[in-house]
Amino acid sequence: MKIGMSHGAGGEIMQGLISGIILKNIQNKNVNGGIGLDELDDGATIPLDDYDIVVSTDSHTIDPIFFPGGDIGKISIAGTVNDVSVMGAKPLAIASAMVISEGFSTEDLEKIVKSMDKVSTEAGVAIVTGDTKVMEKNKLDKIIITTTGIGLVKKGEVKRDSGLNVGDKIILTGSVGDHGISLMSFREGFGFETDLQSDVAPVWGMVKTALDIGGVTAMKDPTRGGVANALNELASKSGVGMLIHEDKIPFKKEVLAASEMLGIDPYEVANEGKVLIGVEAEKAPEILDAIRKTRYGKEAQIIGEVTDEKPVIMETKLGGKRILEEPIADPVPRVC
Repeated sequence: MKIGMSHGAGGEIMQGLISGIILKNIQNKNVNGGIGLDELDDGATIPLDDYDIVVSTDSHTIDPIFFPGGDIGKISIAGTVNDVSVMGAKPLAIASAMVISEGFSTEDLEKIVKSMDKVSTEAGVAIVTGDTKVMEKNKLDKIIITTTGIGLVKKGEVKRDSGLNVGDKIILTGSVGDHGISLMSFREGFGFETDLQSDVAPVWGMVKTALDIGGVTAMKDPTRGGVANALNELASKSGVGMLIHEDKIPFKKEVLAASEMLGIDPYEVANEGKVLIGVEAEKAPEILDAIRKTRYGKEAQIIGEVTDEKPVIMETKLGGKRILEEPIADPVPRVC
């Protein structure tokens, strides 16, 4: 078998690669009984006295490196901050490794580093260590950035993506598909008459708001594979089903128009500044109201509830029902 683009796209094919080659060939996958590689959560935990250290790492190969609403520097920090955040941990520090192609513009590099600094400052995170390598010209597509995030959470308060309970409500913090559709439109030069921009942003503010109220049972940021993949992961790992109401899911009209034109399912498209949050039903209205008052949560909605019927079912705008399936791969490659 040869590795294809779909093996890195966040859907069923990538999961097969991880399970079939990576997991089975690594023996030591956790520290002191903490959450480890086997769980395939958004991060891992290292128990330490009364706290858990949360660790998450991500490589960024986005094309193009500058896009509407952001650049590779912005997404490299926000993406890792978000993975730490949805584990319920306060993000503290970032380690950054860059692999740069020979001949890359120093002016562009400075723009990227400034973006990294701006997002880390907004999120209250320090970039504390790193590594820089250069590869020969034409052996690398411009630049790759790998970031590792460290966060801290009190023991027993980690939010795993397997924590949903029947009756929980599902909150989505904003509109779907903005990142992938805006980037693809820009990259492919489709010339849509739109000001649509990526939603890339740190989500810790929204997450902290929900955690402060209490009643959060599970969280996930719907990046590769989109909302469809994230909902199915949450449901599958928790051993539950969901009923999702399509008319409650926020969309920008530009995303719907572009998706229809391109034949892309927007539910399978990556987002980079949204969170899916499972919450106890009685807490849902209060949490929703609080999230809507944050910088990035104004479009938040309660989009469904957790059921004991295991498929993720979507009630369509026309009143019918369909299974919201886990995508095979992300229809828009190299978006993060």
